[in-house]
Order: sequence, then structure tokens, then C-alpha cells
Amino acid sequence: MTETPNPHVVDADTLSGQMRPIRRAVLALGSNLGERMASLQGAVDALADTPDVWITGVSPVYETEPVDCPPEAKTYLNAVVLIDTTLAASRLMDRALAIEDAFDRERSEVQNAPRTLDVDLIVVGDRRSDEDSLRLPHPRAHERAFVLRPWLDVDPGAEFPDLGPVAGLLERTDESGIKLRDDLALEFQ
Repeated sequence: MTETPNPHVVDADTLSGQMRPIRRAVLALGSNLGERMASLQGAVDALADTPDVWITGVSPVYETEPVDCPPEAKTYLNAVVLIDTTLAASRLMDRALAIEDAFDRERSEVQNAPRTLDVDLIVVGDRRSDEDSLRLPHPRAHERAFVLRPWLDVDPGAEFPDLGPVAGLLERTDESGIKLRDDLALEFQ
């Protein structure tokens, strides 16, 4: 059973004794190759099984047209997962990459190439990062309806750091390429 921790409580790290705050994080999931729904559900399950990660919400699933992808790219299934975590952003990124690898994600020099699974960190608390390996907040998420719409569904009061309410950002994006899939639902405990 997964417990939802109080976001105002600080946990002690059992190995080092260091105090680490619990941060709210937003992760975007996407898949346009293979068993798309199974990949998204597998990502949710893997996140739920991650120590120091507590899933607090999972959005509805959307089918979306590829954005900035090669011409042969097929439609995506997308969702957003809200978590509370005491993991450092870099460790959470390592976990996201490991989950992608577990679902046979092939990395390519082709930008936005089709993929079995994409797990993007959108926001991790108030953490900022401009490193090549970790950009926070995600530099393009505020322009993408396939991130903003499911995020708003699961957290109607969501705020994008430095840019304001997700609802306002969504009003400025084109939602014509996304469709709610009422017949699909991700499960979490």
C-alpha cells in the first residue's frame, strides 16, 4: 500500500542521517511504439515501486499527434503522474532513464524519434537545473498541450514555475492534436 506523505514533513535519510525535504514532482509519460498502454502502466508501476517515491495522482490518458517528430512517427499515448519524493532530482532522473531502458527505449540521434517509453521530469519542487543531463523545469513543457492538459486534469490548481497557472498556459496552446481516451485508464495504488 502506498502512503501519501505530508508535503510539509522532512524525512531523515536512513544512510546518511541528512534531512531531505519532500518535494512534489510532475512526470510526463509518453509512448508511440509497441504496446503503448502497457508501457505507460509499467512506468506507473515502476514509479510506485521506487523507494522514496509516493504517487499522489495519475491523469487520464490522451492520444496525441506527434509534435516535432519524424514524418513516420505514429500517435502517442500520454499521461502525467504526480509524485511526492525525497529523492534528489538527479536520482529521480536516473530512475526515469532506468524505467525507459526497462521498456527497451532506444536512444537516437534523431530528435523526437519514436519511442516505446518516454519519462520526462517536468518539475521537481522548486529545483532549477540547466545541466545537459537535467533541465528543470522542463524547457518546452509549458508549450505542449500533451503535457499541460493531463497535468491540469490531475491538478487543477497547478502552477508552472516562473510562468504561472497551467490553465493559463494551456489556453495559449493548440489542443487540436490531443484526444481524451475514456476507454483507457492507468491504475496506481
